Formats: sequence, structure tokens, C-alpha cells
Amino acid sequence: MNLFLLASALVVSLIIAIATRRTKNTYAQSEQEFWEKEHAANSVRRKPLDDLNYLAIPLDTLPISLHTDNNTIASCIDTIVELSKSPVVNLTGISNTDLKLKYGAPNITLLTLYDQRYTLLAQTLQKWANELISIGDTNAAREVLEYAVSTQTDVSGTYKCLASIYSDMGDTDSIRALLPVAETLNTPLKASIIDSLNSYLK
Repeated sequence: MNLFLLASALVVSLIIAIATRRTKNTYAQSEQEFWEKEHAANSVRRKPLDDLNYLAIPLDTLPISLHTDNNTIASCIDTIVELSKSPVVNLTGISNTDLKLKYGAPNITLLTLYDQRYTLLAQTLQKWANELISIGDTNAAREVLEYAVSTQTDVSGTYKCLASIYSDMGDTDSIRALLPVAETLNTPLKASIIDSLNSYLK
């Protein structure tokens, strides 16, 4: 019995050792491939940024004139107005390495700035909508959230809030219309967003 246990322990140890070695080899290979790709990306010269999907913030259709006596809403509107004056691009899910390969290493600082502005835009839109909901203006919140979705935001709260509003309206068609948008998202949150939307259709 002791010999059997010893043999079993040796087999388990061998399996673990083999698995560990394979993991290390896989990691080493992935790391080498990454650095090779990064080195190639750093050698790419500046390229035109004409094909970027620059976002136009529709100040004429967003409810920027409503509830400006609310400090939170006023702050959000100020941020949105300022962002509308500068280039904003949603680069969510695209690595810096891939950006450098496509647009050239010298453009990475500018591209990062564009993406940071988008992150601020998405977060501000959600904050604005949350405050509108808290004061009971779901119509204005819906307008803000619908614009956020049109930019392909990956803020899960945006989809949940909008689906909730549609659900209260009895508008299941609009909830279903959010699913194709969620399917195109380039984010690890995609599955949870889709699950959340489906929960409103059950």
C-alpha cells in the first residue's frame, strides 16, 4: 500500500512538473513574440491618422440645457462641451503595440491622448445619466445613454441603465437592438454586457 501511494505521488509530481514546464515554455514563447512585435512596432514611421473614427459630440441633440442648477450635471455638461472641442477616438481594446504598427510609433502619444479623452467621455456620459435618473428625468438620461452606446462604449452600466429604461417603457425591441452593438465590442466585458441585456428579455 505504501509503495502504491509512493508511486501515485511520483506520478502526480511528474505530471505537475511536465505541466509546469509546458506553461513556462508557452509563456517564454509568448513573451518573445511580444517583444519581437513591439520591436517591429517601434520601428514604424509616422503614418496619417485620416482613417481614425473621430467622434462628433452632438451638443445640439444632447440635453445640455436641462438641470444646469444641479452641480453634478453642470460639471458633466462642462466636461462634454470641452471634449467636443478636441479630437476624441474610441481605441478601447487596441494595444499600443498594434496602434504603433498601424499608425507609427511617433503617433502613440497623440493616440493615447485621443483615447484618454474617449475614456473621460464615456465615464462622464454615464455619470451624467446616473444623475439624471436620480432626479427622475429618465427621458434625458435615455438620450445621453443612447449617444454613449452609439460610440460603442464598454461601460457596462450604460447598457444596464438603458435596458432598464427601455424595460420600464415596455420597449423590448430597443433592448434587442442593443445586442448587435454589444456583440461588436472589443472588450473583456462583452460577455457580461450581453448577459445583462438578455436578462431583460426573459
